[in-house]
Amino acid sequence: MKSKSLQDLAAIRQTLAEQSRAQELALAAQREAERRAEAERNLFTRAVGKVQPLQAPERVILPQPKAVPQFTQRQLDDQAALQESLSDEFDVSTLLDVDDQMSFRRPGIGTDVTRKLRKGEWSLQGQLDLHGLRSDEARNALAQFIREAKSMGWRCVRVVHGKGLGSPGKEPVLKSKVQRWLVQKNEVLAFVQAKPSDGGAGALVVLLAPNKV
Repeated sequence: MKSKSLQDLAAIRQTLAEQSRAQELALAAQREAERRAEAERNLFTRAVGKVQPLQAPERVILPQPKAVPQFTQRQLDDQAALQESLSDEFDVSTLLDVDDQMSFRRPGIGTDVTRKLRKGEWSLQGQLDLHGLRSDEARNALAQFIREAKSMGWRCVRVVHGKGLGSPGKEPVLKSKVQRWLVQKNEVLAFVQAKPSDGGAGALVVLLAPNKV
């Protein structure tokens, strides 16, 4: 009986010793895990040294600019129409060179320019045909054509107005109007009647001012 009690006591002691050993191992493992975690947290600091956070720069609050009122497309179109309004009443009789083939040259442009135009020394770069258009349609088409020709950098173009054979009384009404309109366009330096092969009395060869660089 006494022997059995001693055996039980020894077993209890052994169990307690194993539990104590397990607790020590668990505590050691926890400490090792904490050490590794601390090492990982300090890895960047050990690699680059001590760092200081940057100071935030002072902010300057700028006043918001007031919105500039924008022109509507209709207003822009109206302005363009006013700038390009061409009068049918404009008197060009004193500005045209009257010879066997009527021509125009702006003041300061020499007669050699119209002579070269007649000879075809400038290559034609574009053409506008006004056949079949009413007067207001032709005026708008001519203004738009001159604007587009200038934007393309063209210097020499042809405007076909016809000989007026289909007009009442066979009067070349559109021909005289085209001359008036062209004289009113500052982009036009000179124009002459086209050569027979280029339309003759039914067309004009027009020299435009060069674009400013």
